[in-house]
Amino acid sequence: MFQNFSLSPPYTAHYKGVAFGLALISGCRNFTNPPGFDHHKRKLLRKMRKRETLARISERIDIYDQFFRSFGYECPLPKHLKKTINSGFPRYNLMVDAHFMAEMCGGILVAVADYDRFDGALTLDLAKEDEICRGMGERNLRVKKDEIVLRDEREIVCVLCQGADEKTRVNDDTHNVLFYAYAVPGIEGRYLKEGLTIAADTMSQFGNGTIECIEIF
Repeated sequence: MFQNFSLSPPYTAHYKGVAFGLALISGCRNFTNPPGFDHHKRKLLRKMRKRETLARISERIDIYDQFFRSFGYECPLPKHLKKTINSGFPRYNLMVDAHFMAEMCGGILVAVADYDRFDGALTLDLAKEDEICRGMGERNLRVKKDEIVLRDEREIVCVLCQGADEKTRVNDDTHNVLFYAYAVPGIEGRYLKEGLTIAADTMSQFGNGTIECIEIF
């Protein structure tokens, strides 16, 4: 079990029953294009593109899109889905690619992080007005009141509608990788598990990692 995680009382009160998922894989290598990985991606892509499967994925992504818009943000998932349908999964490195595959095959919102860069335990919480998160590229993300955020014991490390921080970004030196997935109202926890399992299995098979846990809260 993942013991260094909790749901805050404000989150639980506002989003009772809305799931959150974590998958921790240890001892990974962040390869760029390991042998057999392209075949693995094509296999998942064919499955994702099947008409009935794609329709259900699109329905879930529409739910995320509506949630983002309720906070005044544009959801990246619809554009990612359209690009994936037309051009396939992007290619960056194994950890980032596994994150995209989990998102698109699950129709869910997933983030990827270097687990060793978190400062202490993690808490899913609601933001206070005008809190700041140091986003990727050292951009300051100003958070709106009651946005869903993930915190470590020092600071906000991810804002659901705005993205993850720079501190926990994966790189070539990352060996313990954490994938985490947000549900929003209308998204069942089982879809988080499906997507996170794809990411975890990918890191185990192609990154020589060990799956420590896949847990839905």
